[in-house]
Amino acid sequence: MEIVVGVTGATGTIYAMNLLRALKDTGKVNTHLIMSDWAKENLEIETNYSLEDIESLATVVYDNKNLGAKTSSGSFITDGMVIVPCSMKTLSSIAHGYDDNLISRTAGVMIKEGRKLILSPRETPLSPIHIENMLKLSRIGVRMVPPMPAFYNHPQSIEDLINHHVMKILDQFGIDYDRVKRWSGGK
Repeated sequence: MEIVVGVTGATGTIYAMNLLRALKDTGKVNTHLIMSDWAKENLEIETNYSLEDIESLATVVYDNKNLGAKTSSGSFITDGMVIVPCSMKTLSSIAHGYDDNLISRTAGVMIKEGRKLILSPRETPLSPIHIENMLKLSRIGVRMVPPMPAFYNHPQSIEDLINHHVMKILDQFGIDYDRVKRWSGGK
């Protein structure tokens, strides 16, 4: 399986870190990591992880400025792309076909080739413009999977909340994630 992981400048780079770790742990997924400059800044600001830490979890790392990278072409076959976290700037760029960097160009390739594109938008509150852009993309099959915590599983840590979201992303690809307690029904 080949999955592209885009990481943008919205808060929440830890979601990408845990997602990449989970994908690597499967032993069945090649990951293609693209990080924006602000994602790299946020990784440093928000976590104790280094750029080398996150890059070591990926199979291949690309420069977001390299619009000639193989992920920018539909002839490079992938199973899809996840952008986590997805800034409203990136979401807008994708919604309007403004492929000014490798993350948005690769997302455009997913759309034109009919491949899975999962966005984890990270913003609050949402403006009507944000909601319209999400609706526009949802209508053409892009999946919106924002990080929304669940409490039915009685999370004991922030890590539990993060891993629940990782599970929801992996579900989009049919990848089972056994580190999280799923809903098993009410009483």
